[in-house]
Amino acid sequence: MRLTADIWVSAYLARLRQIAVPAFVVRRGDATAGAVLIKLNTLDGQARCYQRSFDLLTGDRRWIVLVEGDEAQVDAAISRQRGFDPDLWVIEVEDKQGRHLLDEPGLD
Repeated sequence: MRLTADIWVSAYLARLRQIAVPAFVVRRGDATAGAVLIKLNTLDGQARCYQRSFDLLTGDRRWIVLVEGDEAQVDAAISRQRGFDPDLWVIEVEDKQGRHLLDEPGLD
């Protein structure tokens, strides 16, 4: 059984708060089945956007980089994705060290 998008987002934000990493819901998507994009802003003009994907070999869900580079380019890519998917969630994480916790157990 999979978690709904809003429960997953709440749990993710709570985990980030535990290590004092600021994160914000930039766009709220569909509460039950909306896809989630995570924008990691390293506060130096650079950013990376992660999306959840399936590993074709194992069938496991994992986070992959959708786009990375200049923050404006990443924002433009996120805007394009929002145009394709009106149910999309966008979460922005701000951390100079680049911590996002997406590789932690339970967040896949």
